[in-house]
Amino acid sequence: MFQRAIFPIVLTVILVGQDAVAQTAVVDPRTRTYVVPKRVLWVSDDSRVENADALLKEGNGQVTLDEVDPCIVHEGGAILLDFGRELHGGVQITVGRMKGKEPARFRVRFGESASEAMSDILGGTATNDHAIRDQSLLVPWLGSTEIGQTGFRFVRLDLHDQGRSIPLVSVRAVSLMRDLEYLGSFKCSDNRLNEIWDVGAYTVHLNMQDYLWDGIKRDRLVWVGDMHPETMTIFSVFGANPIIPKSLDLSRRQTPLPKWMNGISSYSMWWVLIHGEWFKFTGDRDYLAEQKEYLLPLLDQLCQCVDEQGKENLPEGRFLDWPSKANQQATHAGLHALLIMTLESGADLCNTLDATDQAQKCRQTLDRLRAYTPDPGQSKQAAALMALAELQDAKELNQVVMAVGGAKGMSTFYGYYVLRARAEAGDVQGCLDCIREYWGGMLNLGATSFWEDFDLAWTENAARIDELVPDGKKDIHGDCGAYCYVGFRHSLCHGWASGPTAWLSEYVLGVRVLEPGCASVAIQPNLGDLDWVEGTFPTPHGLIRIRHDKQSDGTIKTDVQAPSEVTIVRS
Repeated sequence: MFQRAIFPIVLTVILVGQDAVAQTAVVDPRTRTYVVPKRVLWVSDDSRVENADALLKEGNGQVTLDEVDPCIVHEGGAILLDFGRELHGGVQITVGRMKGKEPARFRVRFGESASEAMSDILGGTATNDHAIRDQSLLVPWLGSTEIGQTGFRFVRLDLHDQGRSIPLVSVRAVSLMRDLEYLGSFKCSDNRLNEIWDVGAYTVHLNMQDYLWDGIKRDRLVWVGDMHPETMTIFSVFGANPIIPKSLDLSRRQTPLPKWMNGISSYSMWWVLIHGEWFKFTGDRDYLAEQKEYLLPLLDQLCQCVDEQGKENLPEGRFLDWPSKANQQATHAGLHALLIMTLESGADLCNTLDATDQAQKCRQTLDRLRAYTPDPGQSKQAAALMALAELQDAKELNQVVMAVGGAKGMSTFYGYYVLRARAEAGDVQGCLDCIREYWGGMLNLGATSFWEDFDLAWTENAARIDELVPDGKKDIHGDCGAYCYVGFRHSLCHGWASGPTAWLSEYVLGVRVLEPGCASVAIQPNLGDLDWVEGTFPTPHGLIRIRHDKQSDGTIKTDVQAPSEVTIVRS
């Protein structure tokens, strides 16, 4: 049986007179790593910033009395640094010996794009929501200061002291994230797909902070619905990481019934579905039993959200994803299908918990829901859920809705479910083309993590995020976005966008868990136009190693090595 990891606890004893007061402290599960800038992207002018390239040298963060050739920033000077990839954390700024011992005052601006780091809070769409990205600070004489708890790739520094010249010894990013081994892997004959798998894995890794967050600049919160694609990616890359139950438990504790998690009824449904996935992957019955007191009343509450005609009538706070929010028809169809998926999973969990009466109630409600088939309209999100809930033929929905227009109408969140539904319809090749076009479109613009949302229409005449926007070009970060993510408020690192990583492992490498605890796993490759694919998949018993090669006659030769505790079922 899978054993959940325990976060390390340190016991500290403080002696006060004759009394001993014991205090416990939780050790931060994250690791600090220093990252040196990869390039100087911009300086105000050479007369105000001298020797800027000195900041690109590998240093140790330690000041000395005689610094050799530091960067010198004069009054009014400013510099924009590129750290090469999306990071979570802040920066360490070190200055050397200067005239007068008063601290140096700098303005620091973080940006997920170069243009965001060059923007102002006032009069624009940049904000200090969730994480401060624009502030001033003092750096001590012959000393260092650290600042920032945000997501960024770019940092702009402006010297605000009048009449002073400051020797800037080093500016290092302080990356704060969990030191995790990438157990799962994916490689194939298309390097673009390999890069997309890797970027999706890294995007989720960045969001595995104290809890499993949605974004590292904005929405540094546990959004339960957004956790589902992140959970599936974690299974494919890191295995059963304890951050998943830790985040699920936080949401449960903070949401006494009859409240809905995050104020959204569908997110309480995703909580049930994630528990179903966790149990299937880990086989951890003890942890599932801990949910019984909350799970059964929640399922009862969901069963009551069906009207006399067998239609879902979930309350306000009705939400699938942002691009479908204004489409009430699509929202209804998607919620109806999602409720079916939830009660199916809930009934299975109830049977595992020997709660047969509640399982029967879920099944009876399912019969009523399945007697009604809503119309998804032209919503790919709703059509995908209907296909996955087996409310309508997946091939038909793919032909008339999901495959229409390629990646047009996709969202980074529900794109995962569209890919799954299209694959269930047998259209793996269409999915591969969509991944290359849609998620690959973000990479074409300089992305090193996947975004909160993306629309291919934004890319027309758009500049890359790792360059200053030339005249006549569109700023894809500052000029685009919608709903709650207009302009620079838009997050360029959102875990819900990692779907292709989980999907490629499941549908191309072909790994599907059949029995709890990965006791049996199906290997069903779908190579599409690929010549070969290989990878690893973590289980509670160790890694499964897989290689598929397409033969000259179109058949696939497969080699699988698995732990003895895992039964492999071939297609």
